[in-house]
Amino acid sequence: MARLLVVDDEAQIVTALTRGLEREGYDVDVSRNGLDAVTLAASSAPDLIVLDLFLPDIDGIEVLRRIRSWSAVPVLILSGDGDEERKIAALDEGADDYLEKPFSLGELRARVRALLRRAGATAESANLTSDGLEVDLARKTVELDGAAVRLTPTEWRLLELFVAQSGKLLTHQWLIARIWGAGHGDETVQTLRAHLRSLRAKLGDDSKEPRFIRTETRIGYRWLPPVATGDAAGPASAHGV
Repeated sequence: MARLLVVDDEAQIVTALTRGLEREGYDVDVSRNGLDAVTLAASSAPDLIVLDLFLPDIDGIEVLRRIRSWSAVPVLILSGDGDEERKIAALDEGADDYLEKPFSLGELRARVRALLRRAGATAESANLTSDGLEVDLARKTVELDGAAVRLTPTEWRLLELFVAQSGKLLTHQWLIARIWGAGHGDETVQTLRAHLRSLRAKLGDDSKEPRFIRTETRIGYRWLPPVATGDAAGPASAHGV
C-alpha cells in the first residue's frame, strides 16, 4: 500500500489524519515543520504528500517549491488559509489539489485515492474514454458518440492538457503559460475563456452541469475523471466560465 507523508504542526490534525489514513491501509509518516518535511520527502520517497501551508519554520509554498525542484510526487494542500492568492500560488508552484480546513475525512481520503490513481497511470496511456467521448492523444483524434469532433489547434492543446492532468485543478495562469507562453498574463484570461466555451460546445459540455470540464471560480478548471464507486465528489461545481 502507498506511503504518505503528512506535514502539519497541529497535533489534533496530525492525529486525525494519521488514524484516518492508516485505517485505509496507508503507511503514514509525519513531519511537523517544513525543513524536516523536505528531508523526509527525499529519504522516504512517499507516494503522496499532504501539506499544510502554515508551518513554524518555512512557508508551505516554499516546501512545495523545494520538493518540486527534484520530485513530481503528488501533493495535496490541506490548509486553513482561505486566501485565494495563496491558493493560486500553491497550485502554480505544482500542488495537485487543494482542500481547505475544516474538511471531511471522507473527502480527503477520496482525493488521496484519486491522486494516487492518476500518479499510477502509465505515461504511455494515450487514450481516454468517458461518457461517450473518445480521445486518442497519439493519433490526435476526438470522437463524441461515434462522430468525429473537429478542434482548432488551441482547442486541441487545451484538451491535451486537461486529459493529461485529469482530475487536477489547472489555474488560468498555468494554462495560459502552456498555450501562449509565460509572457502572457491576466489580459489573456478572457481569450482562454472564449476557447473554453468553444471547446465545451463541441464536446456537448454544459458549464452548469459539467460532464467533462468543471469551472473552479476565479481560479481555473478541472477535467472530471470518471467517478469510481465509493469516491466522494469534489468541491461544489462553479457555474459558468
